[in-house]
Amino acid sequence: MWAYGWESRKHRGLRVWVLHLLERSPLTGAEIMEQMDRMTMGWWRPSPGSIYPLLEQLEKDKLVEKGSDNRYRLTEQARNGPEWMHGRRFPGNAGPRDPADATGELESYVRYLEDVVASDPAKLGPVRERIEGVARRLDRLVSTGDPSARGGR
Repeated sequence: MWAYGWESRKHRGLRVWVLHLLERSPLTGAEIMEQMDRMTMGWWRPSPGSIYPLLEQLEKDKLVEKGSDNRYRLTEQARNGPEWMHGRRFPGNAGPRDPADATGELESYVRYLEDVVASDPAKLGPVRERIEGVARRLDRLVSTGDPSARGGR
């Protein structure tokens, strides 16, 4: 995995790893995260903030496409050429730099939760109140633009 150029080494080969997983079978973002967690025996599980922006970039690069079942599949372009291994851009792990970055990360986490609900809605039961609290805080923030929208969990 490390032999595929600077972009691969720089980001622990996440791009290559995701594309190799999708080469085996179509997967949702949550399934990709679960597979990586299993493959590393719990040592590493990429965050939704890493996986979903990467999948979005792979779609822009026309290397994957999202099916109606929310699973990502390799395109013919990806299957026919090695250029996908070297990727042009990968979102960093440094965290959000501005509100646009933070919003992108929030969208990634929402997509992850949507994938979880689609496969097993009961998994959200234990955190439902926290999710509702976050939703209320975001609603207050959007409606008032007031930083005091910070509240408890």
